[in-house]
Amino acid sequence: MNIQRKGEWMEIMTPSEWNGYTIDYILRDIWQGPKKQIHQLRTEKAVLINGTQANWHQNLKIGDRIQIQFFNEQVFGVIPTYFDINILYEDDHLLVVNKPGGMDTHPNEPTQKDTLANAVAYYLQAKGEFRKVLHIHRLDQNTTGAVLFAKYSFIGAILDKLLEERKIKRTYLALTDGIMKKKQGTIDAPIGRDRHHPTKRRVSPTGQKAVTHYKVLNTFQNKNYSLIQCDLDTGRTHQIRVHLSDIGHPITGDTLYGGNPIFLRPALHAVNLTFIHPFTGEPIEVLAPFLDDPPIFPGI
Repeated sequence: MNIQRKGEWMEIMTPSEWNGYTIDYILRDIWQGPKKQIHQLRTEKAVLINGTQANWHQNLKIGDRIQIQFFNEQVFGVIPTYFDINILYEDDHLLVVNKPGGMDTHPNEPTQKDTLANAVAYYLQAKGEFRKVLHIHRLDQNTTGAVLFAKYSFIGAILDKLLEERKIKRTYLALTDGIMKKKQGTIDAPIGRDRHHPTKRRVSPTGQKAVTHYKVLNTFQNKNYSLIQCDLDTGRTHQIRVHLSDIGHPITGDTLYGGNPIFLRPALHAVNLTFIHPFTGEPIEVLAPFLDDPPIFPGI
């Protein structure tokens, strides 16, 4: 599909598969856009067809020029702060960043300036893109790897829905204490807060549903740990850490959940992120290289 950015406007030449559709149908049913934001586009006259204000219920023809004002300037919502960040993927609508260890994904208070979101805001500002920084998911402070950001609220809402529908696949690598005997399995155990610790979570029958699939990739007999791959059906706080600890194989370095303290952080890395681009329909697959120096993960 031919999609271009022209100033504040996204421009699409109507493809054959949209012939006879209305712009209302495309925004609501094809892109699954949120009602509130579709209404806002309509009231702000932010959609043009062939250079004139759109008739939202008129059938489109092949080659009609659709323009949507997605790229107007906005306040960042966080304080732009310089950090040297590793951009893994970027287009006009979204970007994926490789988060280092020891950094929060987003501020916990308005004045916080040392998070990945602050760094993304600075990066966009330096490019002349004034966007409200929207993280689609988050990683724990000491977990490294791929984090997806949206550049504006309409695409952000669509990506939020894809994440909720499990259409954004996140794959993690972890080192766990001990040699795992079962080579693959699924941990289906609800997770809730630990009443005795302000930040800790635990498996609890009254908690939220949480499902983690794991597969053993390698074992290290001499060091007594296993390298595993984890895929999530849900995204609960500390999910992988809690689940692996609960089955007796805490993540190495994860002292909060009983892991061997041989590393300065839990050996957990979001290595892969895959999804279908909401607008182009193209499959996006992003691999995040390891950033630890010295490296935590051996032989990879």
